Amino acid sequence: MQPLVSILIPAYNAERWIGDTVRSAVAQTWPRKEIIVVNDGSTDGTADVVRRFASKGVVLISRENRGLCATQNEAFRASKGDYIQWLDADDALAPDKIERQLAALRDGESRRILLSSPWAPFYYRTCGAQFVRNSLWQDLSPVEWLLRKLSGNIHMQNATWLVSRELTEAAGPWDTRLHYDQDGEYFARVLLASAGTRFVPETGIFYRLSGPDSISVIGRSNKKKESLLISMKLHIQYMRSLEESDRVRKACLTYLQNWYGQFHPERPDLAAEAQRLAAEFGGRLEPPQMSWKYSWLEPIFGWGAAKWAELELPQFKASCLRRWDKAMYDWENAKQTDPVTSTP
Repeated sequence: MQPLVSILIPAYNAERWIGDTVRSAVAQTWPRKEIIVVNDGSTDGTADVVRRFASKGVVLISRENRGLCATQNEAFRASKGDYIQWLDADDALAPDKIERQLAALRDGESRRILLSSPWAPFYYRTCGAQFVRNSLWQDLSPVEWLLRKLSGNIHMQNATWLVSRELTEAAGPWDTRLHYDQDGEYFARVLLASAGTRFVPETGIFYRLSGPDSISVIGRSNKKKESLLISMKLHIQYMRSLEESDRVRKACLTYLQNWYGQFHPERPDLAAEAQRLAAEFGGRLEPPQMSWKYSWLEPIFGWGAAKWAELELPQFKASCLRRWDKAMYDWENAKQTDPVTSTP
């Protein structure tokens, strides 16, 4: 019998996007699937949109707000699948994503092979999304994968993975302490429990750049900065549990330096903790250098104004691109009125 795949979608105030996301799950060419949406106390019309897909077999679970990680854990407890497809409420799967990944498995192979795929960012229209390859887009052992992530400041978007139930259970639950990089920490544990990754090309997922309110944007949030440091410490712990070597120490130092600007100088307590970690590897973190695009503002307007520009102007540019893409999306889909049968 073909394995059952559980597509698990946590949702909080996702009324704008959840229809496209669920449609991409329903459209999967893999026949044996269950689709579960856990509505985490949304105050908008998220639940109403999901209910429109009841005839397609989509299950809606609603409960009080408890946060993303707790919602992921509840979704998994409600699932029965042999494989787990995690899917954020604003992202979308290519129609053949699950089918191609399962086809890449070989008879008698370990259930702990971790399947991955390409991913591409988009605003509203997936037709213009560009898949840009990085060094994680290949078959890798757990230690090589983590080494490349830490040293190269790169990642795989969480919906790229297809995870067996055995591997999901071995990794343990999502860490409810985390409010940022919770997916990075979780899948680091999945990697540790895995027999390595298998990259499946020619399919993939679409990662929506939804704006400054996205959970993946730190901004000036102290809660997210604190969560980031917790996740970084765990990443380093996991990396060192696999290998203690000069290359690992170098990768950990690079990892700390790459993210040090999120702590220095606004959170001296977190910056000091990052320095302490660096000292364990015989290094010291340097004050982050502002991009040349904004550094010229510092002697004229001061560091605070230059830092504000560095944070806000890229968001303003992205907002303009997002508005333009939405206008084109609305124009192209003006005649599509059926929320269940129309495609993203």
